[in-house]
Amino acid sequence: MPKLRKIGISFLARLQGLVFAFLGLLAGVGYSFGGFFYELATGTLNSGTAIAFMALIGMPVIFGIVGYSLGIIEALVYNFLTRWLGGLESGFKVD
Repeated sequence: MPKLRKIGISFLARLQGLVFAFLGLLAGVGYSFGGFFYELATGTLNSGTAIAFMALIGMPVIFGIVGYSLGIIEALVYNFLTRWLGGLESGFKVD
């Protein structure tokens, strides 16, 4: 079976940054609307509610940056360790 001996650092960083940004968007929606409905139910709508909607922008950006950084670190560690461990085996056939 062929082995994956090297991962492209830029590829993994961009991929993981995009996945984390999407997760940040989901978290931002949950945080913003959850807080909105909670304050709506308790009758305490204030400027904090409006500020919480900034999470729709802030959380995807922060999550994306963290995901991109982790992608770089993970690719570097994987590429370093494959020298001794040999890489991951895949079920794909290489012609």
